[in-house]
Amino acid sequence: MTDKKSDAKRGAGPDFNQFRLRTFLESLQALDGAGEIEVRKEKVRLADVAGILESSPKAVLFEKAGAGGHALVGNAIGSRKRMAHAFGVAPRDLLPEVLKRLRNKPEFVSVPREQAPVQEVVMTGDDIDLTKLPVHLQHGLDGGPYISAAMDFARDPSAGWTNVGLRRLMIRGRKETGIDLMAPSDLRAIYLASLAEKKSLPLSIVVGGHPIDYFAATMRVPIDELGLMASLRGAPLPLVKSITNDIEVPADAEWVIEGFLDVAGYVEPEGPYGEFLGYYGGVKKNPVFRVTAITHRRDPVFQTLTIGGRAMSRTDTAQLCALRTEVLVWRALEVAVREVVAVYASPATGGVYNVRIAMRQRVPGEARNAIAAVFASLANVKNVFVVDPDIDIFSDEQMDWAMATRFQPDRDLVVQGGFRTLPLDPSLEGRNVGAKAGFDLTFKFGGGNHLEGRVPETPKYAGARFESVRAALADGPKYFEELMAAVGSDDGGDVVIALEALRNEGLLGRDLEQGQYQLIKKA
Repeated sequence: MTDKKSDAKRGAGPDFNQFRLRTFLESLQALDGAGEIEVRKEKVRLADVAGILESSPKAVLFEKAGAGGHALVGNAIGSRKRMAHAFGVAPRDLLPEVLKRLRNKPEFVSVPREQAPVQEVVMTGDDIDLTKLPVHLQHGLDGGPYISAAMDFARDPSAGWTNVGLRRLMIRGRKETGIDLMAPSDLRAIYLASLAEKKSLPLSIVVGGHPIDYFAATMRVPIDELGLMASLRGAPLPLVKSITNDIEVPADAEWVIEGFLDVAGYVEPEGPYGEFLGYYGGVKKNPVFRVTAITHRRDPVFQTLTIGGRAMSRTDTAQLCALRTEVLVWRALEVAVREVVAVYASPATGGVYNVRIAMRQRVPGEARNAIAAVFASLANVKNVFVVDPDIDIFSDEQMDWAMATRFQPDRDLVVQGGFRTLPLDPSLEGRNVGAKAGFDLTFKFGGGNHLEGRVPETPKYAGARFESVRAALADGPKYFEELMAAVGSDDGGDVVIALEALRNEGLLGRDLEQGQYQLIKKA
């Protein structure tokens, strides 16, 4: 093991702390009086970590986790508020901010190894021991302790790009892990191509990165994904070559585990594991990842991503998946309908299954077009709810209300089958295709302006002033609220008396559709 002392002045080059995980955690302590993070200074057994994380709605930083006393954090991005804070915006502005940043031109800075914080400490050979890292058992039936925050970096020889993804690593020994590579992914395709040439695949794994980097790793786009990471940061991405391979990784990360996927292929059992839909994934034959080096900062923070269990909406993975779903759905809707107002993927469903859309319909049928577009945009999306712009899609209360009052099952339910779907869904009962449902919770096009379709609000008492109720009504029909505003009434009693006088004169009428008072001419 070597502990490299860098002579480089940090201020002379990239800011290696701006997008550091520890910096983000420190910023949470200043957010709302530390309401988003809990810091445990006492020594904590790794066996106790899972229970503590599941019971806490906050990010939890363990300053002395396990026998090694390493710093470990979980739930770091387990709320939309924390995820939005990572992007420097309010929760409701998170999706628009991400969409804006995706248009940024990526920039990079190459960092010499002697200046890279993530390589301040280097372990190779006999110094490598995964069992000394703060890796804990996350779920009772898991096949072993898992590194769940494994952000993998691999080179795609066919495209010349770096692929970045999120994987899980099951500790199998001091220098090897299992890795889940069953689901369709770019890394699986790259690995299968390597196997066809009877070659192992070099891989570098970041553990402990800024939330923006983890979100970038969830996206699956046909580009060099280092560029995606840089665009989302909105700042030059500092990159350093790994110690035992040529893969570039963020120089400001906390930990990196280097190695390769074994040429033997899918030969070793991996799992079970508590998956992001809240159920277990079974045992599967998967490749083995063999470790050739571990590097880290001098004061690193190891990271675990919470996943599964009954508190789904508070897990890191649900928040990451929800934001990814929203981005992909928004892009699909941009070409399908004219005016999308907001998109929200419910984290309680793992961030993938239930999607809410608020939109302003310009022509009849656009809500159905939106449903069809979302059906086709993502295999994982199962239920789509479309509402008018007056509904707050972030509010379960308002969504329930829209379902109860604007939806008729025989008219507004869209069900289609035969879609590619997520095999982890236990309701499939072994089938390899599934159904999707769309719920049109919008008013009939052009029909939301009638009185029975308007939402009651507290009086605003806005409008022009008049010398009397009679003069106000001579100006045109008015609601009682407008009449109170017209004469500056404090309690409405004087307006009632004025209306009574007009009624006795035979001059008072009512609009039976809208309920406004109006003057009528005597017969």
